[in-house]
Amino acid sequence: MSGLGTGGINLCAEATRSWGSYNMIRKVFPMKTHFAASAMSLLAASASAQTPAETLPDAVGSVAPALEAYSQDSLFGSVWQSEDLSVRDRSLITLAAMMTRHETEDLGDYVALALDAGVTPAEISETITHLAFYSGWGNATAAAEAAAPVYEERGVSAEDLPDVDPELLPLNEEAEASRQEHVQGTYGEVSQGVVDNTEQLLFLDLWLRPALEPRDRSLVTVAALIAAGQPEQMTFHLNRAMDNGLTQEEAGAMLSHLAFYTGWPRVFSAMPVAKDVFANRSD
Repeated sequence: MSGLGTGGINLCAEATRSWGSYNMIRKVFPMKTHFAASAMSLLAASASAQTPAETLPDAVGSVAPALEAYSQDSLFGSVWQSEDLSVRDRSLITLAAMMTRHETEDLGDYVALALDAGVTPAEISETITHLAFYSGWGNATAAAEAAAPVYEERGVSAEDLPDVDPELLPLNEEAEASRQEHVQGTYGEVSQGVVDNTEQLLFLDLWLRPALEPRDRSLVTVAALIAAGQPEQMTFHLNRAMDNGLTQEEAGAMLSHLAFYTGWPRVFSAMPVAKDVFANRSD
């Protein structure tokens, strides 16, 4: 990773100022040991918070300085700073894209970035589980391996992870009945096993797990489809994402963000689908 950068330096400066204030308060108001330790841990976490710019490997500047400049100026300095999509959402869709593309070498840095952006360990865990069905089991297990050292370093325990068999969210029975009828009628004679597993495993179980909000589950699904170059699957899932609360502005910002992480051709292949979805929803 590269150095702290401006954001990291500012965080360190803020932590230093906070630490000075903490010491002054500590002298005036004696505190219990566990409270003091908690304050120290919080300040340390703030000082070491991961920033998007820190995900860029140090070697990039020595091999491709123009790429480093584009990264610092356009990607980290502009795209990640844009307010049309939160840093938390950007962290989630970047994780989804990298996992789908099996780019696990630097995935741990992006797991740390997501945690520092407010994504919980349970939400990252659930994202990996969810995308096993959309990006493939091998990609999901590789992502879990990449996340494990970060979880260990952050002290994430089993209690911080989603339940294996939780109480599921309510089912939209009308929408699910319509989906089942369409899939059964279209593909039942092709592979009843796929039809049955899609119903029982995905839409009557996975999509109803509460550890990831429906909007976020849709968000990472659409990001994975774009990253995999499968725009033909986007119509259903982008509509579902917008039904779950994703706005058209956020969907457009997701496309702009993913152009950097999946490549312009994949995003341009997805844009006609997004255009049709937006147009049909505005009618």
